[in-house]
Amino acid sequence: MNKLIFIVLASAASVSFAATPNNDSVAYKAATKQAEIDYKSAKAACDAQSGTAKDICVEQAKVARANSEANATWQYKNDKRSVQKAQTEVADAEYNLAKAKCAPQTGAEKDSCLSTAKSAHVAAINDAKAGKKMADTAQTGIDCSTMTGTDKASCETRQKSEMAKDTVADSVITTKVKSELLAEPALKSLDVHVETTNGTVMLSGFVPSQAEVDKAVDVARNVKGVNKVQSSLRIK
Repeated sequence: MNKLIFIVLASAASVSFAATPNNDSVAYKAATKQAEIDYKSAKAACDAQSGTAKDICVEQAKVARANSEANATWQYKNDKRSVQKAQTEVADAEYNLAKAKCAPQTGAEKDSCLSTAKSAHVAAINDAKAGKKMADTAQTGIDCSTMTGTDKASCETRQKSEMAKDTVADSVITTKVKSELLAEPALKSLDVHVETTNGTVMLSGFVPSQAEVDKAVDVARNVKGVNKVQSSLRIK
């Protein structure tokens, strides 16, 4: 008899998003055009200020534009290179804002401020390379992109908490699917792989006939917490 093999997929890098953004070039152009209009309006409002306050105001407007463009990229383009580029631009804009806020300081205090800003920038660039921030937003439904300071830190903590809940739920679902498949006489001796990501159960492996494929899918679909079942089972 072949062993029944179960694999739990818990890596954040393998997240399967519940909602796939649309590839809509017209909507993308409209969104980025609006982002530019909003930026120019915000930048013009900064003219009433002067010195460091004006510099910070302008950089804040640039951060808002970068975030709007990044959101448009995620919603309407959604190819890896474009998403990474958009997130990198957000990271750069946030870094420039942080440096502007450090500018009025002096001595060791300024050095510390700039060092913290640089570390945050390096981390953000690494996140961009991994597509992490937008993936986190898609998985949890919590968007921290427009927040700053302690509000952003608190938001990202909530994101991590929700992602941890999803990971635990996936492992519970996989265990339950395992138990239910073992309870089926026609399935318990078969080579079936089970992976669960964000509530989506993926079945793969080899079975004797279409009847076993249908049965395995039906069993998985009826497990509590399963949102969707994807089958790559093959008939040998």
